[in-house]
Amino acid sequence: MSDEKQKEVQAQQYVCFVVHGEEYGVPILCVQEIIRYETLTRVPQSPPFIDGVLNLRGQVIPVMNLRKKFSLPPRELDKSTRIIVVEVKKRVVGIVVDEVSEVLQINAESIDPPPPMGAQINTNFIQGMGKLDEHLVILLDIDKVLSSDEVTMMESAIA
Repeated sequence: MSDEKQKEVQAQQYVCFVVHGEEYGVPILCVQEIIRYETLTRVPQSPPFIDGVLNLRGQVIPVMNLRKKFSLPPRELDKSTRIIVVEVKKRVVGIVVDEVSEVLQINAESIDPPPPMGAQINTNFIQGMGKLDEHLVILLDIDKVLSSDEVTMMESAIA
């Protein structure tokens, strides 16, 4: 296989989105669809980072707010707010983001491991840091954004 072809195979596409001014990306293969923000049905006693549930073509899915999950300040919903529908630990979940920016192809050699942040800060959910021209994209491992306990809490709250 030629070097050119090998680089093409190693490149992965990411859906990039913005939360609190920072750009994040998730592998496009994890994303089922991107929808405009809709009014959600709130579920009593659900985890604080769950804004509610959404009926998506007959399937009730929980919707997680990344701002709340990452302990970021709240923001008013607006016309650019989106819900990215992804599969997390074999469960379909919506993720509220400030806006979806683009789909980018990032080569493996342009991805650095997450920087060491000390023992007090959990960065297990960061797959890497994508270097693009003048800026960085925080690449998320979507299966690690929620812990197993949080997935269980979420499922029991919406069951």
